[in-house]
Amino acid sequence: MAFKIFNPISFIFLIFILLAPIGHAKRSTPSDKNSSPFDFIKKLKALKTYQENYHMKPSCVVDDATISKLITPRCGVPDIVNGINYMQPRGKKHNIHTVSHYSFFKGNPKWPSTKTHLTYRFLSNVPTYAIAPVAGAFQKWESSTHFTFARVQTNQNSDLEIGFFRGDHGDGIQNAFDEKSIAHASAPPGGRFHYDADDKWSVEPAADAFHLETVALHEIGHLLGFGHSLINAAIMYSTFSHGEVKILNADDIAGIRALYNR
Repeated sequence: MAFKIFNPISFIFLIFILLAPIGHAKRSTPSDKNSSPFDFIKKLKALKTYQENYHMKPSCVVDDATISKLITPRCGVPDIVNGINYMQPRGKKHNIHTVSHYSFFKGNPKWPSTKTHLTYRFLSNVPTYAIAPVAGAFQKWESSTHFTFARVQTNQNSDLEIGFFRGDHGDGIQNAFDEKSIAHASAPPGGRFHYDADDKWSVEPAADAFHLETVALHEIGHLLGFGHSLINAAIMYSTFSHGEVKILNADDIAGIRALYNR
């Protein structure tokens, strides 16, 4: 049955339930007793920003389209935290006709100009079948950037690490819908890229699983300093569907060149 527009009481209740951790901020706890009316206003503002990010009518109403997007599987890297919209593009115009849609992390963290060769390792919890797709994703980024990548053994030090984990872990990223956050990665020089081991993954496109290489391409973008893109065609768009396969988009390439002044 389709969701309807809610009456005022139900609307306010749902706002508090859905949006307390919107944008993957820290979840509220029973000790959070100092909320004020201003907190509610901030949550409404966050909802409006969320709707604008995903090209929905910024109505501040939790309608069908908003609910559908809120529960769509996505990357666990947050877009809106404490009222700051990290999905806001910080790039420049590509040319007179084309506008950038990519974004970077706060402060534009990136690898130093002297660090163009990055090593990566797979943790012992990575299934064997996942290794080739991730390696393929690194190769695709290498062919489109000034970076080179090389795999080292699990017991060696590396710039980047790939692992599979269950439940809450890693960088303290908490999703309002934990089961829908399928992977996350840290900004430079953090180097951590984790898949959610509770989800189903596939090497080839499958209608009931997430595509390993596509998600790896996205998370490696975060490892290099990307935030999320506003356009669905970009690899750095934040949501994923079962069976969805993507490659690097012109917006992704323009963004990495802008970040590293290449």
